[in-house]
Amino acid sequence: MLYPLKFKPIYKERIWGGRKIETAFGKQLPAEGKIGESWELSGVQGDISVVANGTLKGNNLQELVEIYMGDLVGDKVFEKYGEEFPLLIKLIDADDNLSIQVHPDDKLAAERHHSFGKTEMWYVVGHEEGAKLYLGFNQPVDRAKYLEYLEAGRLAELLNAYTVADGDSYFIPSGTIHAIGKGLLIAEIQQTSDITYRVFDWNRVDPKTGKGRELHTELALDAIEYKARSDYKTVAAPRVNAPVTLEKCPYFQTNSLIVDGTAERDYAPLDSFVIYICLDGQLELEYEGGSETIKKGETVLIPAEMNEVILKGKGKLLEVYIP
Repeated sequence: MLYPLKFKPIYKERIWGGRKIETAFGKQLPAEGKIGESWELSGVQGDISVVANGTLKGNNLQELVEIYMGDLVGDKVFEKYGEEFPLLIKLIDADDNLSIQVHPDDKLAAERHHSFGKTEMWYVVGHEEGAKLYLGFNQPVDRAKYLEYLEAGRLAELLNAYTVADGDSYFIPSGTIHAIGKGLLIAEIQQTSDITYRVFDWNRVDPKTGKGRELHTELALDAIEYKARSDYKTVAAPRVNAPVTLEKCPYFQTNSLIVDGTAERDYAPLDSFVIYICLDGQLELEYEGGSETIKKGETVLIPAEMNEVILKGKGKLLEVYIP
């Protein structure tokens, strides 16, 4: 019988990273380096997550999907995605601005990279005063205007700049030009893809190489959605012991779930795995045959064959599945 699965985090050193993943979530980072990302659950080739608990400890996620198929991910999910796990879960520490970038959609990513595209969402776990997210164009833009501002180093002037608060969430469809600003701690839910077209890096120099990082100006031109829009932020009133939908798209549904006491969850109608990302507190997760503790900073995969779970304690989760 399958059980709630935890995985070993995969830490990524980034030029813009820091150490907040350790201080905020209690994770044991490598002794040195700017750690920008913790890949909590990944099926990306070369970075496939490995189980950290229970009888399946040491097995990787791809092996589990191959063996357990629909029992792990859901029959409809396995039929659509096969042995590739469809979501990537990250914690992001932006100690400096990330590059302004864009991700291709499914069609372009398949043509160029034999990959899925990258639609994603961000949940703001922590922020420094005045921290910003940059999302989409704030005015009508065509290629010529975009390139004019890009070449002048003024691209940020064309983008919506959101001043954020803890608990904010934002939906970023593929094709949306965007950047995470300095001073943000983010939980990211995205399609399984590691394809990023970097277009502007704030004239930054990598101290290890003495050079700027590679830009992907030409590749990005056909990936960018040039329409102006500003509806990226999700607004949802919180509830206790009941889920609140933050985002629902063809690739994932993400709910906020605040638990204070007991919350019972019935997943029988879903035909999908469920992911818990614990943002605060500590909870006891009870299921048929056992229980598992989940605490702040941990991510847990609930197999599709588990129809009911009970959460007890006090904490805050993101609940993610394939709708």
